[in-house]
Amino acid sequence: MDRIDAMKVFVATLDEGSLAGASRRLGRSPAAVSRAIAFLEAHVGSPLLHRTTRTIKLSEAGERYAAACRRILTDLEEADLLVAGERSAPRGLLNVTAPVAAGQDLLRSLLDDFIDAYPAVSVRLHMLDRPVSLIDEGIDVALRIAHLPDSTLVAIPVGEVRRVVTAAPRYLAKHPRIHEPGDLAEHQIISMTHFGLDSWSFPPAEGSTVPQVVTFSPRLIVNSIDAAVASAVEGRGVTRVFSYHVAQQVKDGHLRIVLRDSEHAPLPVHLLTPHGRLSVPKVRAFVDFATPRLRRQFKQLQRATDRD
Repeated sequence: MDRIDAMKVFVATLDEGSLAGASRRLGRSPAAVSRAIAFLEAHVGSPLLHRTTRTIKLSEAGERYAAACRRILTDLEEADLLVAGERSAPRGLLNVTAPVAAGQDLLRSLLDDFIDAYPAVSVRLHMLDRPVSLIDEGIDVALRIAHLPDSTLVAIPVGEVRRVVTAAPRYLAKHPRIHEPGDLAEHQIISMTHFGLDSWSFPPAEGSTVPQVVTFSPRLIVNSIDAAVASAVEGRGVTRVFSYHVAQQVKDGHLRIVLRDSEHAPLPVHLLTPHGRLSVPKVRAFVDFATPRLRRQFKQLQRATDRD
């Protein structure tokens, strides 16, 4: 059996989450998929997957081997496409990742337009609120909201976002005014893991070098940004999110941003891709398609939340 082909079956199984899913994606029988993985396990001399009737889970050896397989398959694809050069039209599967809310709010409709423009390209959008190794997990392009460490990744700036504290006008009308971060202690807080469950940090006050940390006992804890925003719109309390999460609600007057003078500096937003991947037509096509659109989108979002 061809080892490269078996690696493709192995990676497809991981991507689909099951042997049956890999079978459907690759157009092969479940028995053929099982044989390919058994061939790899015999070759490396160790189980790669723990199988049940419904799920699969990587073994410790499987985790290391999966990362290596993804790198090898990516390099092979890159080599093939580099030889074809600019004559090669964008095609194949494009793997994109983003935080869950950013994927829903910023990338989903953009990807709809992209696959309309490039019918030979299909897209898998991985929406994950965790760090992702682009190379180890076979990701072509990532949308990241953060200050970036130095790395070998290519970073294309597309905008910036603020961390904002917001509440509904009707809530603010019935509760003490919020002039400074410490005033939040008197308010009902809707919190999330993303922005702090029981405390929020703010820049140092004038004349100090120590960040201001406000601790609180939240009235509501959620693990969904949509849920936090919806509760805030209903007047249930004060929440903290990224500015793009509430741009439309602020524009429509359903939410008001407070503590503008106590916000941290905006966080940059980039498209990231591994070094060399921009030479791959599908990746170059997506970056060229997405960059100007995201930049316009972030400028519009910034205007919506600059004033309320």
